[in-house]
Amino acid sequence: MSIGPWQIIIIVLLVVLLFGRGKISELMGDVAKGIKSFKKGLADDEVAADDTSKTIEHEATEAAEKAKETVKEKANS
Repeated sequence: MSIGPWQIIIIVLLVVLLFGRGKISELMGDVAKGIKSFKKGLADDEVAADDTSKTIEHEATEAAEKAKETVKEKANS
């Protein structure tokens, strides 16, 4: 037995009568805020991961340059 359109309409009407339109719209607003917050958190994590990889690459480049300078200084001494 499947749920038909009349059963869905009756269920929706009962929910609206029990909770009221204001409470349902408030709940949907909270759900929307949660979804936005979740998406923002995912975007922040991606940006943080990109920043970390750039920092590591930059530090490795600086370390390589310092090592080359040290070798040159020792060779000239």
